[in-house]
Amino acid sequence: MIINDTTLRDGEQAPFVAFNTEEKIAIAAALFCAGADELEIGIPAMGKKEQEDIKEILALNLPMRLMSWNRATLSDLDASLQCGIQAVDLSIPLSNILIEAKFAGNKQALLKQLETVLIHAKRENLFTCIGGEDSSRADFGFIDEVMKLGDSLGAHRFRYCDTVGILRPHQTYEIISNLCARTSLEIEMHTHNDFGMATANAISGLEAGAKSVNTTVIGLGERAGNASFEQTLMSLVHLFGQERHVDAKALHHVVHVVQKAAKQKISNTMPIIGKHIFSHESGIHVNGMMKDETAYEAFSPLSVGAHRAFPIGKHSGSSTLLFHLRSMGLNPENEIVTQMLPKVREIVTKRKKVLNKKELKALYLAAKAS
Repeated sequence: MIINDTTLRDGEQAPFVAFNTEEKIAIAAALFCAGADELEIGIPAMGKKEQEDIKEILALNLPMRLMSWNRATLSDLDASLQCGIQAVDLSIPLSNILIEAKFAGNKQALLKQLETVLIHAKRENLFTCIGGEDSSRADFGFIDEVMKLGDSLGAHRFRYCDTVGILRPHQTYEIISNLCARTSLEIEMHTHNDFGMATANAISGLEAGAKSVNTTVIGLGERAGNASFEQTLMSLVHLFGQERHVDAKALHHVVHVVQKAAKQKISNTMPIIGKHIFSHESGIHVNGMMKDETAYEAFSPLSVGAHRAFPIGKHSGSSTLLFHLRSMGLNPENEIVTQMLPKVREIVTKRKKVLNKKELKALYLAAKAS
């Protein structure tokens, strides 16, 4: 299972996002260190500046496949070749909606154009991926025709694009299983998050036999974004048992670099990287965590460079209060701590803010003195 990260292409296509050359170089290097297997690094047809940026990334000599995104046209392909790219995604519309908009509904003209470009790409010994734009709204028979053409002309991969994010995980599994049974091309998942299922659909595609998946750091991308790099990476390790080394420092670094360059905020509860995802407030949960650190966590905070916390909040129980009081060198009495709970909940509810350890200590000492 391969992670082909497209932060530098589809991620940058997010509204209001633009990376400069230095940021692109930093993102590419950080993605390699964080565990991406391949990178899609730009669109040469955008012009000279984009081509110069792509050449700068290629000059890093990262030991991984670096791919460009192209329309399936000779002019786009030539722009990639001028950059020195060795792998290309050649995008074509597959749904009737987009074929009508881009080819006036002429599927034969589309196929002929694809054939011409694939022949040229093969002549140049490029790794070629056919990007099936809007695959999830396309006729299955036409997808089959495109894949057979690509297979016959030496293409290596077919990118199944859920361009407007309408797939469901079970539906994805059935579709990709069917496609894998009908072609020798590698299948790559490209999913969007319009209904919040991009990562789930990407994972379902991998389960069904897809070889690779497009991701972006923090799920950055058009509209609601793409499948998340960090969520996919950790899923491959913990849910699929892949032997991948996750460097917590490198993971935090790539998230920080992309977040800063894209000027994006990260939710405190975002999976894998959210600030509060290892914070336990519920009394029942804290009690369980005191006995077994795996009681309410699927993976260790240390594995992603995070820290566990037991905030003193409305739902805290005696275990939380005892934990914090003991950490301050006190030997708290259980009866007094239990009596304090209503007061703690009253304070937190009224001010909408958890107590800190000093406040808890003062409450305990006051309660004991009374």
